[in-house]
Amino acid sequence: MYLLELGGEDDAFAACEAKSAATDVRRIAPGLAVARGIVPERVRGLAYTHRASELLGRTDADLESAQALLEAASIDRDRDATVAVRATDVHGATGISTERAERELGQVLVDRGFSVDLEDPDHLLRVAFSDGRLEEPMNAAGEPAARDEADARGGDRAAVCALGWLEAESVRDFGTRAPTDKPFFQPGSMDPLLARAVANVAGARPGRTILDPMCGTGGVLVEAGLVGADVIGTDAQWKMANGARTNLEHFLDTDAPSPTGVDRGAWHVGRGDATRLPLADDAVDGVVFDAPYGRQSKIDTHRLEDLVAGALAEARRVGSRAVVVADRSWRTEARAAGWELVASFERRVHRSLTRYVLVLE
Repeated sequence: MYLLELGGEDDAFAACEAKSAATDVRRIAPGLAVARGIVPERVRGLAYTHRASELLGRTDADLESAQALLEAASIDRDRDATVAVRATDVHGATGISTERAERELGQVLVDRGFSVDLEDPDHLLRVAFSDGRLEEPMNAAGEPAARDEADARGGDRAAVCALGWLEAESVRDFGTRAPTDKPFFQPGSMDPLLARAVANVAGARPGRTILDPMCGTGGVLVEAGLVGADVIGTDAQWKMANGARTNLEHFLDTDAPSPTGVDRGAWHVGRGDATRLPLADDAVDGVVFDAPYGRQSKIDTHRLEDLVAGALAEARRVGSRAVVVADRSWRTEARAAGWELVASFERRVHRSLTRYVLVLE
């Protein structure tokens, strides 16, 4: 089993993304989940999971219980190896001093024959304390899920301390790709964290092909390419297609080491109509698009409703999985296009904008 330390404010969405890198993901407390298996290189490419650790055990959310667990646990690490302890109090909810936890749990390891190296340990023990209510997960209709659909009894209070040996960390370099810092920028561009997450949910990984038929500045394509997927983008405007090419050339056509440790994917971008894609049936593995926002978008050739409905139908023709981001829910149009809605999330951007994320199969 593995411990996943989630990031952000929406654990359900983070757990959905984590399923692209782990199996049998289940939330156990605010900010924490467990999984039966992980793919370390995919964990490195996650946006909303910070770390995955080989689970040593879990107990009550207090230091005394953590000490008792560590004293009794079977540790399969070489006694000649050096160790260190890093503790976190998720959202500061337990009030436990993480410095004291690191010091006292480190002493337990010393008592068990290990040497501590705080700078460059061979093995790092992660200790996570969490206390709070798990938000109710949502079903495909966007309503609170029935209890048998909920992971870790959503809505109930959970107080947990979990210990694990660090196995993989996500690469936190998203600030280097802020929309305003890219070679080509347009207002309203998706931030790289969300772009990476929706690309992962759509199935981005080496050997997969991801399409964005409304690619804009190419933010989703960049993030999918950085985790190894081949990417295809179209946009109705020459300006946006050319700008996306500029960004993809900058981030994917480079000899610099890949931040996620996998080879960057190949890419192709051209001008195209999302309702009439120049692609064969089942040509891609996943489709992602950020639908135009009705209040601010200029659409020359289609009504917004016709554009989204047509794009959903074409996405269904060329792929078997899709993720749609929009300023409203398009679930009725998705079902009419033949999609099954498997998950729905609301991502608050600021007071006047909420992004809806629909996961379709």
